[in-house]
Amino acid sequence: MSNPQQLRYSKEHEWLSAADQDGVSTIGITEYAANALGDVVYVQLPDVGSTVAAGETCGELESTKSVSDLYAPVSGEVTEINEDVVNDPALVNSAPFEGGWLFKVKVTDEPDGLLSAEEYAAFSHN
Repeated sequence: MSNPQQLRYSKEHEWLSAADQDGVSTIGITEYAANALGDVVYVQLPDVGSTVAAGETCGELESTKSVSDLYAPVSGEVTEINEDVVNDPALVNSAPFEGGWLFKVKVTDEPDGLLSAEEYAAFSHN
């Protein structure tokens, strides 16, 4: 299982892209989390324009095995959700780092403790 080097990771198994020129980062769940969940059948994402807080629940992923909370790795305003993943939740499993991204946030606060790819790999294999 490979974790893209350019991303940062939370201990709740979300990934975060570096912010673009507008301060917007993309968020998704890791391949590790997608595999642990099993086949994702429903995705509930935060509303565009809503504010999310780092470490707080902001959505839900439902699989054939369980329901799992989605946590915001950073604080900020939701600028976009991935409608493709709402319409086809299986994208979370098939392309967690590409087409299966979940939402975008204009970051206002980034907590300490986000992990590099190597740190996340070590954490997720314990």
